[in-house]
Formats: sequence, structure tokens, C-alpha cells
Amino acid sequence: MIERATGSSISTADLYDALRLRAAVFVVEQDCPYLDPDGRDLEPSTQHLWIRADDGALASYVRVLEEPDGTLRIGRVVTEPAHRGAQRAGQLIDAALEGVTVPVVLAAQSHLTHVYGRHGFVPDGDEFLDDGIPHTPMRRPGA
Repeated sequence: MIERATGSSISTADLYDALRLRAAVFVVEQDCPYLDPDGRDLEPSTQHLWIRADDGALASYVRVLEEPDGTLRIGRVVTEPAHRGAQRAGQLIDAALEGVTVPVVLAAQSHLTHVYGRHGFVPDGDEFLDDGIPHTPMRRPGA
């Protein structure tokens, strides 16, 4: 079941679980020391979406930000290693895009651009390195 909260309504426990999973994958597993909490998690317009495993542990998570130009930005797409391959992140992206008519952008790890392509995203710029990992800017046009 997909759960969802805004930045102003997410519980401390749910935000803690999201930050813990993000740190476990992005900082520890990918060996990219950076400050993940960027000040945007608690913005009222931020959307947090997640799926829990049967045991209650956080299995997958996505964050959606509203940018100043009116576009939405999908980021912090993460799945716990034991739950990869079950399309949970894809389910969260589908839920995040449901009813959205404005353009949506993201920075995909370049080896995953085909995954985002399934959701209507196309490359939108040159590949760049982010913490040593190749990324590709992608865009999904608005309706």
C-alpha cells in the first residue's frame, strides 16, 4: 500500500525511516558522503510517498518537490536492497505522477534512464557527475 504525506504533515517516525533509508543507500551503499537532509523535506508542498514491507520496514521511498518555476521535481528515489526488483519505486513514481499536468523533472542515475523512460521521461541535457555517479537530467512534459 502506498502511503503519502506532505512536508508539513509527515510524522517524525515516517520521516526518520525515510532519512534512514536514504542515508543507508545514498551515503553508505553508494559511498557518497553528503548532507542528505537539504532543508526541503518539511516544506508544506513537499510530497513524501513510500511503501512498507510486510514487516513494517520501509521498502521504497520517493520525494516530490515543487520548484519555483512551477515544475515538480522527483528525487530521493530509493529502494531497500532486499526489496529491489519488485517495481516498488515504479509504483511510487506512478502515484506521484497521477493527475499531474505540469512538467516534471528529475536527475536519473544514467544507468536507470530506461526506467524513467517507462514513465514518460526523456533526457533533457548533458550527462553530469554527482558525487562521482553519472546522472542524466530528464523531463516529462506537462499535459
